[in-house]
Amino acid sequence: MRVRYSPQWWLYLLVLLAGVRLVVAGILPLSPDEAYYRLWAFAPAAGYLDHPPMVAAWIRLGMLPGGDDAFGVRLVGVLAGAGISFFLFRAVRDLLPGTGRAGGVRACVMLQATLALAIQSVVITPDMPVMFFLSELVWAMGRVRAGAGTGWWLVAGFAAGLACDSKYTAILPVGGIGLWLLIQGLRHRAWGVQQVPGVVGGVMVAALCITPVVWWNARHGWASFVRQGGRTADWHPGRAVQFLTELVTGQLGLMTPGIAAFFIWGQVILLRHARRDAGAALLSCMTLVPACVFVQHAMGDRVQANWPVVIYPMLAAGAAMVTWRWGRWAVGGGVLVGALVYVQALFAPLPLSAHTDVALRQMAGWRDLASGIEAHARPGDFIAACDYGTAAELATVMPGQVVVGMEPRWALFNLPHDVAGDGIMVCNPRRGFDRDVFVSVQQIDTLARGRQGRVAERVSLYRVSLRTDLSAIQRSTIVRLPTPYKDRINKSFW
Repeated sequence: MRVRYSPQWWLYLLVLLAGVRLVVAGILPLSPDEAYYRLWAFAPAAGYLDHPPMVAAWIRLGMLPGGDDAFGVRLVGVLAGAGISFFLFRAVRDLLPGTGRAGGVRACVMLQATLALAIQSVVITPDMPVMFFLSELVWAMGRVRAGAGTGWWLVAGFAAGLACDSKYTAILPVGGIGLWLLIQGLRHRAWGVQQVPGVVGGVMVAALCITPVVWWNARHGWASFVRQGGRTADWHPGRAVQFLTELVTGQLGLMTPGIAAFFIWGQVILLRHARRDAGAALLSCMTLVPACVFVQHAMGDRVQANWPVVIYPMLAAGAAMVTWRWGRWAVGGGVLVGALVYVQALFAPLPLSAHTDVALRQMAGWRDLASGIEAHARPGDFIAACDYGTAAELATVMPGQVVVGMEPRWALFNLPHDVAGDGIMVCNPRRGFDRDVFVSVQQIDTLARGRQGRVAERVSLYRVSLRTDLSAIQRSTIVRLPTPYKDRINKSFW
């Protein structure tokens, strides 16, 4: 039975998903990493220790209309998640013209139905900006493939540069384009020579986009490059089977099994067509180069489940090559899984532990914890935390308080260092903190953070008093974090 593709049904689906995700994004409290990225938005810089600056720019942009709350922090990410479909649909049209309009629809709905996009659309991390700009890159390369003019190389370079400004792993699909150019140039020398001016222009535009990130790293001891590059230093080949298993199961979960089957079969078909079809070859190169790197990394170290999302736009484009016979079931299953995750995060109908319930572990109970801390605080006390996630969370839920970060990472931030006197240190018992910066440290209580009687974490409270003779290096690691205005703090049933 042939499925008819009206121009409306998939647009209705995308609008519905975007609307639901806007609501969920406005209700769910920020996770520790999101609260940390929110602080980046108040300390603009060309780079940060953990990632390039794009996620901070998006958060700041969303706060302008949305406010300093969960909705504002996530607003641009939700809209970008829907906007990916614009680029992907047109990329399929140019790269795989034989699939027709229906192929573009298949690619869009497949990507939107993945659990990865369901999560990344409501939880702002660098993964959403990098997927957005990589989708733009695929669209621009489709225009190049369609012969729309060498000027599209400039658009491709711009998108590639912004993707690298979002997350460093964007360099892997860009490397796939380099491999494709090499292969195509060897096969069709005249075509390769013709593309040289456009390629050079695109590389120059991309280099211009990433220059601020390189400049920031050069001024800060290459801190971000060293941190991310240092991941390759860990090597435990004896655990390769475990790491590879985690990689596979993690991707099956983030894609959902039905959509994963379409993604994999789409890549098989692309490889079959790659020899005679430049568009198929391009998508294969942009997918396989990162995939091979992740598999190689998993041979000796853990690959975080979210890292491979950089290849999801290309996987979705490849799925356009697959017939739609079981597609509606795969998409329906993916949407259902995403909906169940939202329901659990919002209402917690299943009594899961913090080990299996990510929303409980990361988002639950921060306001109640803040109330418990304030009950012990004296007028003029600062509130400090021994890890960046806890400090960032407290900075979002304690308006009017002086919330302090105390870690070496804070020395890289342009934030006030005017912290003195007495305060309360909040620390998970499994963590430690530098006691040398205090005159006295006295434990005063232990509090639990959680939801509906389920404990996510226990923290110890210490009454502390800062030394007055701190060195310049010690003082540089102690910063005052920006907290919301009292009338703009996000209120929710959480």
